[in-house]
Amino acid sequence: MIHTQPNLVLIPGLMCDDAVWTPLLPWLNGVAQTHLMDHGEANSLTVMAEQVLDEVQGAFLMAGHSMGGRVAMEVMRLAPERVTGVALMDTGHMPLALGEKGVQERQKRQALLDIVQTRGLRAMASEWVKGMVAPSRLADAQLIEDILLMFERKTPAVFERQIQALLNRPDGSETLQAARCRVALMCGELDAWSPVSQHEEMAALLRGNPAVQVIKGAGHMCTMEAPMAVASALLEWIEAC
Repeated sequence: MIHTQPNLVLIPGLMCDDAVWTPLLPWLNGVAQTHLMDHGEANSLTVMAEQVLDEVQGAFLMAGHSMGGRVAMEVMRLAPERVTGVALMDTGHMPLALGEKGVQERQKRQALLDIVQTRGLRAMASEWVKGMVAPSRLADAQLIEDILLMFERKTPAVFERQIQALLNRPDGSETLQAARCRVALMCGELDAWSPVSQHEEMAALLRGNPAVQVIKGAGHMCTMEAPMAVASALLEWIEAC
């Protein structure tokens, strides 16, 4: 009997592209038909989710990193019957906070947008990356250059649209509570932007309260920092699905 590999949609985060997933493909391509998403000019998570649903026919697995995890939750909300499993990585589920905390997030994101408009994408990415990898990896010239080049492949207009999408993000709590597929939660041990504790809060909303898989020594960009460990975790999840 011929065994058909499942479709696996890989959804990148803010200003990211295939480079986030490429280090994992030597492992993933052996067990799944991978589809690498690009958000194009979309300025809402719902539109991004609709693009995912248009990418493949029928049922599929998906893994979403950072903003891509929020897109994955929108896919789950829109078409839960088509999702056979989801891996949510270095992400979150809460909407923009009310009050001072929400104001601070808007200000931080606007500050990055201001850098883009005055000094360019590379200058912005050089600031952004300082909190997005494990501190010890800031000296890894090749890793940092790969991240900066990834950002430079986008445009200021794309950055502005994706920031708009994130600031208007929905609350994913009900989607997680309603999830009936196998949900894996993964996070870099040293992720300062979407910490392990945030994923534990998400786990508490899921059936069975699954354990968060912590990628040792990695920060927010865990797929590029520790690809073998991430691939191993994803292979276990795919097998379980």
